[in-house]
Amino acid sequence: MIGWEIANTPGLNWAGRLYIRLLGVPINGLRIRLRRVLPWCTGSPRSILDAGCGRGVFSYYFARRFRGATVVALDLDRQQLMRNCHVSQRVPFDKLFFVQADVTALPFRERFDLVISVDNLEHVEDDIMGLANLFSVLRPGGRLVLHVPGYQRRWPVFKWRINFEVPGHYRPGYTLDRIRSMVVACGLKIHRAYYTFGWLETLSNNISYRITGAEAKRPFVYSLLFPTLNAMAWLGRNSRPTRGAGVLVVADRPKNASIPVTRPPQQTTAPN
Repeated sequence: MIGWEIANTPGLNWAGRLYIRLLGVPINGLRIRLRRVLPWCTGSPRSILDAGCGRGVFSYYFARRFRGATVVALDLDRQQLMRNCHVSQRVPFDKLFFVQADVTALPFRERFDLVISVDNLEHVEDDIMGLANLFSVLRPGGRLVLHVPGYQRRWPVFKWRINFEVPGHYRPGYTLDRIRSMVVACGLKIHRAYYTFGWLETLSNNISYRITGAEAKRPFVYSLLFPTLNAMAWLGRNSRPTRGAGVLVVADRPKNASIPVTRPPQQTTAPN
């Protein structure tokens, strides 16, 4: 069950631990992103970077799936990293390391075979620099799997609106064209790029937001509804919307590529 490791998070009561061990990580939006991102994390990487690890769910998954690989998970939230370290020691994982670092000032170069960044770039003020750094930490031939919020989302059911304003976000999200241009400008070769969060996924996610306010409010109500919401999102996991509340880009670093100095123009108006 994906994300069961967070049952070891300090402060959880026995009921919370049991719930997570039975159902996995109870965060609907995260489960949607897991289903979208993980199928592109294949092969036999020897070193993996989770850039903006948050609760560490992706990091724990990689530490279990790619045994023998070194997994480095970084984030700016020191308190969250301390909780993650506690979880990692309880499982335990031998080659999983949590590091406090800013994606615009990474202490690595050409070190990782696989880099993932899941709904992190919108938290970075200089997102161009952040993306260029993700390029620079990849080994030649390495892969970047990037997921970001879409610039628009359906709300509450059929209408389109600019994506939610969330504390800590410098922008509501990205259009597919915008994030593609950024990735290409940084020297990466795009393998796949498309919108995620189809109709069913978005509907279930919108209901989640109504309940929790994106701040973990009403945990009891949410825990009751989560299995249904997760099942609804699972049914929409293979959709390919022409517009969506998320964007996925899978890109490789060419073996002879260097970081270009060009920067794509900033998006200043809403897309059509």
